[in-house]
Amino acid sequence: MEKSIISKLTKNFEEHAFEKENIEFWFARDLQKLLGYEDFRNFMNVIEKAKASCENSGFAISNHFVGVNRMVSLGSGSKREIDDFMLTRYACYLIAQNGDSRKEEIAFAQSYFAIQTRKQELIEERIRLKERFDAREKLAKSETELSKLIYERGVDDKGFARIRSKGDQALFGVKTTI
Repeated sequence: MEKSIISKLTKNFEEHAFEKENIEFWFARDLQKLLGYEDFRNFMNVIEKAKASCENSGFAISNHFVGVNRMVSLGSGSKREIDDFMLTRYACYLIAQNGDSRKEEIAFAQSYFAIQTRKQELIEERIRLKERFDAREKLAKSETELSKLIYERGVDDKGFARIRSKGDQALFGVKTTI
């Protein structure tokens, strides 16, 4: 797939996102067009498969596929109420996974979600590493401060070793040798 097509499809997908109460969502009828489905009835078959995947994964369908009615403009300038769904990013992912992969748009969406998932995993891993690094740094500072206080109180090396051994035993269940 050409880079320009990927950029266009990514931009289209992100531009159709809405946010309500800090929850990102897409309307199914917008997604239908983005994924290359002409007939909403055919797209509903994909949505039903995606709902089954959601339920089989242990997630509540109602958290990811919310039925709504919304007004749309008709070509004549009048408006009409239609049935639609508000879909979370996870619901869009499931729809892409259950769609017709022969469609270029579906193939793109499947790749898009795989890449987005990997990006999220890398971000979460970085956050965990940063938190671990920060915790180690805090522990090192605390131990330095504790050592300073112990030596200021006149405790010798043997006494310091006993204090550390008691701490190791209390924290880790391991008695260190003195």
